[in-house]
Amino acid sequence: MTAQTLEGNATRPTQMSETVAEPELKRTMGLRSVVLFGLAYMTPIIALGTFGVIAAASHGAAPTAYLVATIAMMFTAGSYGRMAVLHPQAGSAYTYVGKSISRKLGFLVGWAMLLDYMFLPMVVWLIGASYLNAQFPAVPIWVWVLGFIVLTTAINIIGLNVADKINYALMFFQALVIVVFMVLSIRSVLGGTGEGTLFSITPFVGEGSSLSAVVAGAAIAAYSFLGFDAVTTLSEETRDPEHTIPRAIMLVALIGGLIFIAIAYTTQLVHPGFVFADESSAAYEIAAQVGGNLFTAVFIAGLCFGQFTSGIATQASASRLLYVMGRDGVLPKRIFGKLGKRFDTPVFSILLVAVVGLIATFLDVATSTSFVNFGAFIAFTMVNVCVVCSYVRAGEDERRERFRGGALLNIVAPLIGAACCIYLLVHLDMHAVVLGISWLTIGIIILAVLTKGFRRNPPEYGNA
Repeated sequence: MTAQTLEGNATRPTQMSETVAEPELKRTMGLRSVVLFGLAYMTPIIALGTFGVIAAASHGAAPTAYLVATIAMMFTAGSYGRMAVLHPQAGSAYTYVGKSISRKLGFLVGWAMLLDYMFLPMVVWLIGASYLNAQFPAVPIWVWVLGFIVLTTAINIIGLNVADKINYALMFFQALVIVVFMVLSIRSVLGGTGEGTLFSITPFVGEGSSLSAVVAGAAIAAYSFLGFDAVTTLSEETRDPEHTIPRAIMLVALIGGLIFIAIAYTTQLVHPGFVFADESSAAYEIAAQVGGNLFTAVFIAGLCFGQFTSGIATQASASRLLYVMGRDGVLPKRIFGKLGKRFDTPVFSILLVAVVGLIATFLDVATSTSFVNFGAFIAFTMVNVCVVCSYVRAGEDERRERFRGGALLNIVAPLIGAACCIYLLVHLDMHAVVLGISWLTIGIIILAVLTKGFRRNPPEYGNA
């Protein structure tokens, strides 16, 4: 069903017996815009910000950790692409699970995703504010947080057309900082005499690294991929979504993974091993080593710009999920299921995400980041399961037409993806697990109320 069918049919009579179409999401985005949105959400430069932590966990084998994480995420990206073809509506895992398995389970997955989507913009803004506070300690961190929130909220209310243009500019600067960092790293490795080498197996094997250490590093590195699925929330704002969205999902995961591996490799060449003065800020130490104080300032600017573009993307995706759940009636429809009349964007949902972001003024980075992973890995796991269920239930004709690759790509690959996600889920910080389970418990209570004690399905768009 197309977005025009979903929303264009919703009309209301006026006093002149005319019909006026309700506001609807506009299809303005092509493949390049959607891929840039996904990469902005992932913020590739964050691989430098987390380099020390991953290098320490993997015992100096950060590029191998990212390689393992990339392979694991590609299985899940394939499942997202498959489901985006079967169900080309905004809503991500919430929509896919509801239509492929059960609307009750779909609600719970959507509820779990809210924990990730609602907190992630807050974390992004807090990280950016922390970098700026380190550079300008006289300015309180809450001022930077508020600045991030006001700017990104204004841009998202105006619409993704404006956000798209800003993303181009800021992603270019972010890419430039990454390239300069890598060039300076290469120059540092080669040295003045050119006696160094750019080709070494050491960054991949580390110093005393092992399979368990690499997997531990990969579990952390996989967090850098949170958000590659966010492009599915743009299905109703994308031209030819059945072809564009699946391609964008795979490209975002692949390009992001290759960037992460390249960054980790060159940085590990500059600093072999896994001992740092402070592993949480190891990239600053290395930036000063390869480029001096001037480049360190540019590097901090690049990280902050990266957080700004990511803030735009994460807030936009969170608001779209709230809008779809409101439109379906599982959240109050009069509040969440309406678009602003001037810009055709979910204004209330955007503002709500902004208000949640204010919590960042009371938290530190370590505490806030532990909250965002539970819902993401629940969603990743269930999307993989959706592919298997959809394939098993389909008739032979439908399998030939819509499920290319047979059982290998529609059963084996998704099950591998689900296993990887479950492994990451069970290795989350205990605080994240406790919060996630508590959040799901609240969701179950709400679901029980919506469904009159689980006796009927929750509302769905068109039936709410």
